Amino acid sequence: MKLSEIKLILRKLDVIGFLLPNNTLVPKHFHITEVGKTTKHFIDCGGTVRKEEVINFQLWNANDYNHRLHPEKLMDIIALSEKVLDLKDLEIEVEYQGDTIQKFGLDFNGELFKLTTKATDCLAKDKCGIPLEKPKVKLSDLNDEPCCAPDGNCC
Repeated sequence: MKLSEIKLILRKLDVIGFLLPNNTLVPKHFHITEVGKTTKHFIDCGGTVRKEEVINFQLWNANDYNHRLHPEKLMDIIALSEKVLDLKDLEIEVEYQGDTIQKFGLDFNGELFKLTTKATDCLAKDKCGIPLEKPKVKLSDLNDEPCCAPDGNCC
């Protein structure tokens, strides 16, 4: 989800809720303790120099059960971050602490923001010898005509 998308959604919400990939809710007393821009400048295993930027939200639970983050407050935090950090319309990555700090993508199901799992990948498969997955084809779909006649003694 991009920054422009979350801003549109927040304008329509009365309450903010987050759902973890295992379908459990982040406790209602969460805080977004940081909004930032994360830049990753790296070389992939094929030798290509790359640069990636994401907007980072850090989601945190406190023992502060009396406060809730309301949509208008998050909109204010985002607006200040856009101004001060010169944020562009980038993808949002969410940090959340389970057993360790985890990074998630972000989606919306019409009611709750969903933290989505992320995965690593090789960005230079063609240069490091990783075979591309072959498409699966049903033999019956290859040709409408049989390759030989039943009485042709070809098999």
